[in-house]
Amino acid sequence: MGDRLRFYIRRIRERLWVRPLTMGVLSVAVVFLAKMADTGVIGRHLPLVTQASVETLLAIISASMLVIATFAVASMVAAYASASSTATPRSFSLIIADDISQNALSTFIGAFIFSIVALIALKNGYYDRAGRFALFVITVLILAMVILTFVRWVDCIARLGRLTSTVEKVEAVTAAALQRRRRIPHLRGTPADGTQYRGQAVYGKSIGYVQRIEITALQAYAEKTGLRIQVAALPGAFSAPGRALAYITVDQSARVDFDQAPIAQAFVIGVHREFDEDPRFGLVVLSEIASRALSPAVNDPGTAIGIIGSFLRLFALWAEPVNHDDLHESDCDRVAVPEIAVRDMFDDAFTAIARAGAGTIEVAGRLQKAFASLATLDDAAMREAATQHSRLALARSEGVLVLADDMEAIRRLATFALSVQPGVAKR
Repeated sequence: MGDRLRFYIRRIRERLWVRPLTMGVLSVAVVFLAKMADTGVIGRHLPLVTQASVETLLAIISASMLVIATFAVASMVAAYASASSTATPRSFSLIIADDISQNALSTFIGAFIFSIVALIALKNGYYDRAGRFALFVITVLILAMVILTFVRWVDCIARLGRLTSTVEKVEAVTAAALQRRRRIPHLRGTPADGTQYRGQAVYGKSIGYVQRIEITALQAYAEKTGLRIQVAALPGAFSAPGRALAYITVDQSARVDFDQAPIAQAFVIGVHREFDEDPRFGLVVLSEIASRALSPAVNDPGTAIGIIGSFLRLFALWAEPVNHDDLHESDCDRVAVPEIAVRDMFDDAFTAIARAGAGTIEVAGRLQKAFASLATLDDAAMREAATQHSRLALARSEGVLVLADDMEAIRRLATFALSVQPGVAKR
């Protein structure tokens, strides 16, 4: 339930209108809550605040907040466009979900709505002495909050949409997805071999990417009907006609007449891939950013080298042993789920960079050094994938590099990467 709630909260956070609407409703509620001060007996003991002073303050806020909110929207749109053009359009959902920017826009719009509604109520004699004092205090607090939010937001908007900030966001969300998958390698199901399928295939009716699998729903239906379900499409897989989502086998004592629709409905399918439960998507996005940086139009090998460092950190994180206390139990014994293959993760991360950077000695050399480092990790699958990609990267460089000295330098690095053993590499 917690994973499902986090998934849908994440989708709500990507809607830019949700927080401003919530803040607008709260602002209207605060205007009417200030009236409650008039119901007490302390009104005559409070300082006298003239209606004109409160009206002037509210008028200043209402006039300035509309301008600032418009400026905020324009700045955020420019940042979104910059992120899509300089990085990759797949990073848009991360940029638009930026908490600081959304909070700033919500604060500005909420302050504007508050000032308008409060000004109307004040001019129509809605408040008495205590109510005017309470409204004055609330207005001053809102003004202070707006100033602090604006100062903080200016520092954020200067970085929002910049390439470095986008890469950091993608790396952070990918690391979080990898951590979750390390704790739940089989999504609470039982281990399965992802290449051996048997039974009756279940196909989805929608075409798109698997965003989430409701494992508990599959388990409940399997217990009810006496089925065994093997998941064939992990989050991130593309669902299309002819592509099975799962395979089912029936217990001997179970009834044969069952409906496949609940099984297909347990696979949440959308138009786009999501970062939450799809660690490979983050690797793909980082690889796209590096490939764009290596294009002749951009020619920025430094960004590609930085992303190779990001991959090194992410794969080192994946190879770390998981504490037993952090592992979630596989409580869905009728649903078999394969693990993410390290080989596929390496393909997502390094293939595009190795192809685009084969003719750039700085990038090709850094790739071989990264493969050498990953080969030293105490993970047999990762060591095998690192050596395989080291050979592929060397072959690509041999077909592109012209200068003999450059090619010799890459060969030395590749030879070292292919010869390292688990432990600490020294060079």
